Amino acid sequence: MQPEPEEVTQILDAVGAGDPQAAEKLLPLVYEELRRLAAAKMARESPGQTLQPTALVHEAWLRLAGSDRQRWRGRDHFFRAAAEAMRRILVENARRKQRIRHGGGMQRVDIASIDLPIATQDEKCLQIDEYLDQLAREDPAKADVVKLRVFTGLKVSEIASILDCSEKTVQRHWNFARAWLSRSLKSRP
Repeated sequence: MQPEPEEVTQILDAVGAGDPQAAEKLLPLVYEELRRLAAAKMARESPGQTLQPTALVHEAWLRLAGSDRQRWRGRDHFFRAAAEAMRRILVENARRKQRIRHGGGMQRVDIASIDLPIATQDEKCLQIDEYLDQLAREDPAKADVVKLRVFTGLKVSEIASILDCSEKTVQRHWNFARAWLSRSLKSRP
């Protein structure tokens, strides 16, 4: 059963006001939606991914609920923050896997099969994160669309609702940002 947006907003207000029981009421209301978003994102990750959707949701929840200074301005603000938390977790996971003590991305390869180097999913995730930060400085609205679309798997209609704009605007932002990121990734040395 989907909770009413007003109910979530009221509980988020209570969390922001410091009510310790409010966070306990909030998790059951948003857990399934966060889990759905995480599962959609993880389905697009490369095979062999060690992070599971449940772990991603739990880690994001710990970050969101553990932020004492955070005041939520409604359900949309909360889910935007959740998308950002999931993005940061996935990027940190990719960075961790790239470190030398974790293999530094090295894999056993048959010498006969060596070809031109191709970026791994983790390398691509780190590159996208770098360019996404740059896009956020230039155009935060387009960066928000990318975060919500790529890191949580939301549909255009859902993003339009969260960002309080039309679906056409979201689609325009998505098309621009996708082309901009593609061009940036191709021009990378």
